[in-house]
Amino acid sequence: MSLEKDVMTQMKAAMKAKDSTALEALRAIKGAILLAKTENSQQDLSEEEEIKIVQKLVKQRKDSAALYKEQNREDLVEPEIKQAEVIAQFLPEQLSEAEIAIKVEAIINESGAEGMKDMGKVMGLASKELAGKADGKTISIVVKNKLSK
Repeated sequence: MSLEKDVMTQMKAAMKAKDSTALEALRAIKGAILLAKTENSQQDLSEEEEIKIVQKLVKQRKDSAALYKEQNREDLVEPEIKQAEVIAQFLPEQLSEAEIAIKVEAIINESGAEGMKDMGKVMGLASKELAGKADGKTISIVVKNKLSK
């Protein structure tokens, strides 16, 4: 089932349950998908494009929650976190840091990277391989740790 159809199904369920937080998050996904379709003049988005859209939305919610927390706006933190959780359910299962480290180690060995000068090359390969399974910030931290040793 495509992401768009899945979101629509979930939206109907959220409307029936009168879950405004979930409904708002699902509408954000639907809006982002429609925007991406009109920008690219495409009928359907690839799975990779859908994952990128969902990752971006989750990151936006988490960043907003962190900003609100920093400004002591606890009343706004909770809805952002809940929306991020609703949106994140459309992502593939996320890898743990240990699993990411194993994959990054293999990429470093395959590419012959020898230190921080090769970080860009390793990040490019790791980002492609781990797309949707890990966020870029975590990948970057693991790559830095592995290459600085």
